[in-house]
Order: sequence, then C-alpha cells, then structure tokens
Amino acid sequence: MAQLWERIGARDWDGLAPLIAEDAVIEWPVSGERIVGRANFISVLSDEDYADERSVEVLRILGDGDLVVTEVEIPQDHVVYRAVSLWTVRGGEIVGAREYWTSPGQDPAPRWRAGYVEPLGEPLDGPVPGYPAPGPFPLSRMAD
Repeated sequence: MAQLWERIGARDWDGLAPLIAEDAVIEWPVSGERIVGRANFISVLSDEDYADERSVEVLRILGDGDLVVTEVEIPQDHVVYRAVSLWTVRGGEIVGAREYWTSPGQDPAPRWRAGYVEPLGEPLDGPVPGYPAPGPFPLSRMAD
C-alpha cells in the first residue's frame, strides 16, 4: 500500500496501474461518487484539473486479511486534505475501496457538544488514542 501512495504522489500512473484490478470499484461517499474500473480511477487521478503536483504523507497503514486501511495527508496550496481509505486487496491487486476525504476543521462542531468536548488542536499527527504509534503494517500480498 505504501507503493500505491508513493506512485500517486509521484504521478506515476503507469506504475500505479498494476496495483489496481481492471474491474476495481472505488467509492467516495463524501462526494457521492463511485469510480468503476482501473482506467477510470487512473483517469480521475491524472486529470489535469486534479493532478497538480502533490506530496503524500502516509500516516498509517494497517491490515487484516484482505482489508487494508490507510490514513494519508495531502497538503495543497491553501488546504490540507486527509483521507482514510479502506482497501480490499486480492491476489496482489486492489479490487475495491471506500475512501473518506476531508480537510481537518472543515466541518464545524455542533454547538450542543461544546460542554462535552475540547478542541482537537493541530497538528493531528500523533497516534490514535489507545492504539500503537503510526507505522507501516507488513503485508505479504502487496509488498512495500
């Protein structure tokens, strides 16, 4: 999975293709979109309106069986995006995914919760509370 994000960050679309199954289905629930097929997924990523140079920082990779979860941060000119992605990997290829993209602080907290919560603060770079520090999870089906 580290290779996936490295190739997206490097805009290496030819190198990305072998990691994605031809009939993969990628869902983006936040924007209400489904991308069907490797060619469409790579076309979305490589479109000139979207594919400006970007860096990708992998914050976390976790895996269990066919399921791999990644958390990444992608800074852009005036905003930082975060994505949590749930990938299904079979036979060394990504066959499906559901990705949740947002920008920290984009959604205001409801006023009714003010008495129960505290501001998260920045940066959001520490470990998940109660979970080991971030780091890659070795995967035998998809080498780094």
